[in-house]
Amino acid sequence: MQVPFSIQRLNSLESGFHLSSTAMVRTIDDGDEHGPSETAAQDKLSEPVCSRQRKIANEVGPRVASPRVARTRSKDLSDIRILIAHRSLVYPMVATKRRAGTKEVKAPTPEEVEENLKKANLPKEQSAKYHPYYQGKIEIVPRVPVRSMNDFAIWYTPGVAQPCLDIKADPQKVWTLTNKWNQVAIVTDGTRVLGLGDIGPEAGLPVMEGKALLFKYLGGVDAFPLPLATKDPEKFIETVKLITPSFGGINLEDIAQPKCFAILERLRKECEIAVWHDDQQGTATINLAGVINALKVVGKKMSDATITLVGAGASNIRTAKILIAAGASAEHIVLVDSKGIVGRHRKDVEAAQRDFAEKWELAQMTNGEDRTGGIPEAMRGVDVVIAASKPGPGVIQKEWVASMADDAILFVIANPVPEIWPWEAAEAGARVIATGRSDFPNQVNNSLGFPGIFRGTLDVRARTITDEMCIAAARELALVAEEKGLDEHHIVPTMDETDVFAREAAAVGMKAIEQGIARIRKSRDEIHDNALAIIRRAHEETKFLMQDGFIRPPPP
Repeated sequence: MQVPFSIQRLNSLESGFHLSSTAMVRTIDDGDEHGPSETAAQDKLSEPVCSRQRKIANEVGPRVASPRVARTRSKDLSDIRILIAHRSLVYPMVATKRRAGTKEVKAPTPEEVEENLKKANLPKEQSAKYHPYYQGKIEIVPRVPVRSMNDFAIWYTPGVAQPCLDIKADPQKVWTLTNKWNQVAIVTDGTRVLGLGDIGPEAGLPVMEGKALLFKYLGGVDAFPLPLATKDPEKFIETVKLITPSFGGINLEDIAQPKCFAILERLRKECEIAVWHDDQQGTATINLAGVINALKVVGKKMSDATITLVGAGASNIRTAKILIAAGASAEHIVLVDSKGIVGRHRKDVEAAQRDFAEKWELAQMTNGEDRTGGIPEAMRGVDVVIAASKPGPGVIQKEWVASMADDAILFVIANPVPEIWPWEAAEAGARVIATGRSDFPNQVNNSLGFPGIFRGTLDVRARTITDEMCIAAARELALVAEEKGLDEHHIVPTMDETDVFAREAAAVGMKAIEQGIARIRKSRDEIHDNALAIIRRAHEETKFLMQDGFIRPPPP
């Protein structure tokens, strides 16, 4: 089914709010790192800069993924072309490690890069024009018929008193007599909005509205943006708890670390409805899905793979934990923050453990080789690198990619520009490359996760969203892509594959039932078919509103 009004465009609009910044060598911006202004003890501490290199031997032989349903794919990587911002400009992107001498990688000229960057800025220009034109992205429409004014006696007073009494007698009936079953609040304090930093709740509202649009279109979920005018974690937690009667779930968004970790943990324990933080759990879910299939493409095992995470913000902290829960070896994982490799040797992290407990926990269990140094030392010889740091290019250098293990896997997911251009990474030898952008292959984007995950969570009325539910969603995403055929350029599904979200919902719902946190029990087919019907209804609603002119065409 064709997606009206281009979800890819909407996603580009959302990611287009990021600000680009100059490249840094060796250190990266995690957004909310503990620094001298936050942790006084760090002023007196210096980081060791020595490094101990690891020699990597690839003991796992390559194997070929065997998809159950094969896509029609080019057999020669040089025939697979990457789209750079516009369909009319294409460049071959070829993995050269272990294939050197077979095909030459053609990088774009500086003039072509400049032209493509101009085209990449087009969504930002369109956004500036469209937002004042539409004055908001979502609105409330009736769910019930209004045949005449007499119907208000049913939907409002005096008739509405009956469902009120029914819910008073049995509070669980609120799930069937109201829209609570399908409502999610998108709550932020505006302290870490995309790549813009602490811009406040009002300035974060356009992002939350965009999130609500994606929730509705991709998952059929009625989501409401609720930026809160407080930076106090206790006030934030209390406010979220107070609004839970209206909602079946809470999506936390764009909250600075380290408080985002404590807020999530508290609310998951203290609320009777599902609470999750998309910047943590959503990113980790899609990262895991991509890594699962990328490892299949190159013929390596999760338990054997060495993985470096560049950036120690909320997303990579949670990604590390989800990877470990999914079978990765903690000792094989290396985390890099703005001051270098994280490990037991980092006295500054130890000193800040009260505020950055999650980072200190990972410092003690990861980096089994006790590596020190910066990004180059962390990348040398590893199988997988996941960079979620700051917009590039230049954050990651070609020579660092070249130092990775054979058949290297590289995720560079900063927006709007990845930490290194994909063609540069391919030229340096990376075999599988993923970004956060829709105009490159292998878009690793949260929008593949949260709509389907919440759809399944709501449909079984789950009390929380566990890490096991996230892993179930990731494995289902990976399976969908595998069934259609895996190769270096197809490791995750795309957002225009409607059934992806229904299957994800079914996997999540079944895991919730298995874990005993679902209020109602359904079969996998029931969850899937119900989710698919709700999502298709959302698509058709949008289509009809556009056709009948209730949603105006975009301005010229």
